[in-house]
Amino acid sequence: MELASFPSPSRGVYELGGVIPLRGYAFCIIIGVFLAVWLGNKRWIARGGRSGTVADIAVWAVPFGLVGGRLYHVITDYQLYFSEGEDWVDAFKIWEGGLGIWGAIALGGLGAWIGCRRRGIPLPAWADAVAPGIALAQAVGRWGNWFNQELYGRATDLPWAVKITSSDDGRIPGTYHPTFLYESLWCIGVALLVIWADRRFKLGHGRAFALYVAAYCAGRFWIEYMRVDEAHEFLGLRLNNWTAIVVFLLAVLYIVLSAKRRPGREEVVEPAAVADGPAGDAEASGEESAKGFKKADVAESSDSSDSSDAKSDVKDAESAKKT
Repeated sequence: MELASFPSPSRGVYELGGVIPLRGYAFCIIIGVFLAVWLGNKRWIARGGRSGTVADIAVWAVPFGLVGGRLYHVITDYQLYFSEGEDWVDAFKIWEGGLGIWGAIALGGLGAWIGCRRRGIPLPAWADAVAPGIALAQAVGRWGNWFNQELYGRATDLPWAVKITSSDDGRIPGTYHPTFLYESLWCIGVALLVIWADRRFKLGHGRAFALYVAAYCAGRFWIEYMRVDEAHEFLGLRLNNWTAIVVFLLAVLYIVLSAKRRPGREEVVEPAAVADGPAGDAEASGEESAKGFKKADVAESSDSSDSSDAKSDVKDAESAKKT
């Protein structure tokens, strides 16, 4: 018996001015990216970096991440695009939905590494700064699945169930667990956890990012277990469940080993910012002070010379009088 539920959008595409189509899925992704860059920039500045550096590196990371996310989705769900009767061209229609977070992190990390290398910045420090922002971006991006009426869980009559009305792709209209909502709320919690732990323990050298990865994987495991969409399974678990387990263990291992080898936090995250900051001003001030001292020494030497000449003149005058 359906007691209550919240509805799905009547459509996933909206017309701006009646001309420009805007997909709800794409809109959520865009908002998430801007949110991640905004928060990452604030955290980067707080760590001693330059304003705008996060955005400059995101120019590399975001496109790589989108391509990686799409590749992971297409490879793991190849039957949606390459089976008989399917159009393989749809594999390129990223705006219609279908991104795998594992591929996005992997290839997005490669793009970030390229951007950091070009700026002479350590990738782990940059990753620590943007980690909570990435979690918030995921929280917003998951609502794109709501617009597409996809990636929901088992049927339920709970008050917060999502009502699916579309029958596309064999979907049966009804009320289901809103797994996209569960993951969105979980990601918000992950972002808050990373921010708190970073302030409390001064996480550095990539440990804040590793904490984000581990916490996300823990939530993704049980949320993935609730989903009912088709997926490849091994030993009774979905592929994404196994991926979450492996990545979780790797993230925890990194935190433990990194804490032993490189405890504490990086003192300098962006060398170029040091020259622009208080240190550079202090150096300039020191140079000006040194110049001032030199001028004072010259003036003092000049005064001493004049005083000696005056004393010599007095002695000569006294000798002349005696004579």
